[in-house]
Amino acid sequence: MRVKCGAIIVAAGSGRRMGGSISKQFLNLGKKPIIVHTVEKFEEIKEINEIIVVTSMPYIQYVQDLKREFSWKKVKIVEGGKERYNSVLNGLNALGEDIQTVLIHDGVRPFVTEKNILDVIEKTQQAGACILAVPVKDTIKAVDGNGMVTGTPDRNTLWSVQTPQGFNLDLLKKAYQSTDNFEAITDDAMVMEKAGYTVTVVKGSYENIKITTPEDLAIGMAMETQRGKEYENT
Repeated sequence: MRVKCGAIIVAAGSGRRMGGSISKQFLNLGKKPIIVHTVEKFEEIKEINEIIVVTSMPYIQYVQDLKREFSWKKVKIVEGGKERYNSVLNGLNALGEDIQTVLIHDGVRPFVTEKNILDVIEKTQQAGACILAVPVKDTIKAVDGNGMVTGTPDRNTLWSVQTPQGFNLDLLKKAYQSTDNFEAITDDAMVMEKAGYTVTVVKGSYENIKITTPEDLAIGMAMETQRGKEYENT
């Protein structure tokens, strides 16, 4: 029997780093909002049975309108929380009882590929927890509060983490229940790590960028324009 898989798309951020009045996930990328590009990637994959879009209260009606406009069949919309982990928990609690594997994805990563998603599903069902990531290209420095370099980690051991991140749903819920300091948590894999679970890495794509700044949006627009040209030429 095929394991049922759900996806939580976190789209509750305020977009302070983008500097505008509209949350970053609802800015247009080409002809459609970023969040539409993102949701469509998961809607199109048959292995995904259910999609929870977590967004802030002011945008719930807007996302419901998008759901109707783009005929999303798998999407349920729930309200986000004060912090990201609150939003993820709300998403976890909204998943159907028959879901066994969950993928958690940033709403502002619209360039995730079908291969990325399927690779994470496969590895999660083998290992219980995995992250999508790419090796860092730049040298990384550790810097103290005074702006002084304190060390240079071995670049060969460093990976830049992306989403989706995949988990056995029961294990992730147990990990969240055992965590008492969420302020230090920067992604869902850390919740699993702190609970003592092993997290496996799946190689992602450098194109799977997170759009959080005006510079990111400019890069994303260029990527979308190029993809449009490639599509026209096929």
